[in-house]
Amino acid sequence: MAASKKAVLGPLVGAVDQGTSSTRFLVFNSKTAELLSHHQVEIKQEFPREGWVEQDPKEILHSVYECIEKTCEKLGQLNIDISNIKAIGVSNQRETTVVWDKITGEPLYNAVVWLDLRTQSTVESLSKRIPGNNNFVKSKTGLPLSTYFSAVKLRWLLDNVRKVQKAVEEKRALFGTIDSWLIWSLTGGVNGGVHCTDVTNASRTMLFNIHSLEWDKQLCEFFGIPMEILPNVRSSSEIYGLMKAGALEGVPISGCLGDQSAALVGQMCFQIGQAKNTYGTGCFLLCNTGHKCVFSDHGLLTTVAYKLGRDKPVYYALEGSVAIAGAVIRWLRDNLGIIKTSEEIEKLAKEVGTSYGCYFVPAFSGLYAPYWEPSARGIICGLTQFTNKCHIAFAALEAVCFQTREILDAMNRDCGIPLSHLQVDGGMTSNKILMQLQADILYIPVVKPSMPETTALGAAMAAGAAEGVGVWSLEPEDLSAVTMERFEPQINAEESEIRYSTWKKAVMKSMGWVTTQSPESGDPSIFCSLPLGFFIVSSMVMLIGARYISG
Repeated sequence: MAASKKAVLGPLVGAVDQGTSSTRFLVFNSKTAELLSHHQVEIKQEFPREGWVEQDPKEILHSVYECIEKTCEKLGQLNIDISNIKAIGVSNQRETTVVWDKITGEPLYNAVVWLDLRTQSTVESLSKRIPGNNNFVKSKTGLPLSTYFSAVKLRWLLDNVRKVQKAVEEKRALFGTIDSWLIWSLTGGVNGGVHCTDVTNASRTMLFNIHSLEWDKQLCEFFGIPMEILPNVRSSSEIYGLMKAGALEGVPISGCLGDQSAALVGQMCFQIGQAKNTYGTGCFLLCNTGHKCVFSDHGLLTTVAYKLGRDKPVYYALEGSVAIAGAVIRWLRDNLGIIKTSEEIEKLAKEVGTSYGCYFVPAFSGLYAPYWEPSARGIICGLTQFTNKCHIAFAALEAVCFQTREILDAMNRDCGIPLSHLQVDGGMTSNKILMQLQADILYIPVVKPSMPETTALGAAMAAGAAEGVGVWSLEPEDLSAVTMERFEPQINAEESEIRYSTWKKAVMKSMGWVTTQSPESGDPSIFCSLPLGFFIVSSMVMLIGARYISG
């Protein structure tokens, strides 16, 4: 019997999408941007102490190999020849910090995740050393001094992990964000792996000068970071190295973008003023500001959007960052157990169609934009005897939308021209109730592409367009038209404003919960705070008591 003929689809491009909650590998047709196949693996998060968030770098790497292998198997079942995959792009959770041994290839500590709060006392002590009239950290990096960014995480590792200290002393240590760890490992690791990052990921470390596009000596001295452990900074679209193992051995890795920059590219926001909002573990609104760094007066970040080639110009963006979006759904599933799968949240919310005056501020990692308030913690307020899990589920979805409204308002004030609609993407956009709520709360249309995998698409576009690959044209006339789904506001503006003003009242009540104590040995940040569960339980106990007394 003759072997079945492999389908010929023209050049294909793969994309590693390594996020906070999962890893995926996706394969696209470079001529049509059609998604052909993908595989996804959920990633464990570890919480060794309150406020600490870690992941295993080796688990992340293994998940990438697994996703590549499984996707290639699926392509084979579809009769698609994997030799047509001409390039691979990498998109990644940003800021998450890894230090590893270049001799053994072993991580020297778990990855310290962007959400991690252990460095709050480090931030407080460093902030005292910045002159009030010369915030050189913000002017050079576009970032506020915060636990969010890599420099303070790396400082903590250097101060507290003996294995890291020893490796630095012996010139064995390499630092990188997740993209660097993956590219180094995939291109050979201890056998000639390429130690690099791209400008978008470098711009999230707080060690990178976004004007000169280089590691900054003054910043490295301020944070006490030895420059020799830093990766080489490259553009977002060029050949970094070749895959050295697995089904795609020999394929060039030629695209690299932090996940939010990748989504901006995937949404084709190449013009000044175009913006997108991605709903993932967190929520991230980016607006393209062109070749100009625009500094915010309203709590937004200035960041590198992309640089699509060694000789191509750099583009910048204003960014509003929300720490907890999809993570609140995972929390309801894993911590409270009111849903068994993340998809159930839509069903619960639909049953009631309202939060019935219940407001949820999921400040598990403090508040990011526009407040930058590390003392905040999560609260659920407005509870009555009538409140049930459906109302809390609805309030959780509303919280994502209210947080987006806050950063959109800040962006409108900074840019001066209000957005007429919001382009959205990310896993949560499959939730139709969330999308309708977002349109209602913003009071502008929300526009969602029919193919929501724009983060992976952006990484694939950067990889396919790289010099030496050249299978994906980024010329405007060659970009594929995208089918969109549109959600129009369905409530009146007055009701939208009332709900938003009540939310802001709840946000104020979430602040000031945490104080930092004097750090114990090896632990620079111990927090005094009551967990969110305490407040929920306390409220429920009072409700039950009231019902018992009255009955």
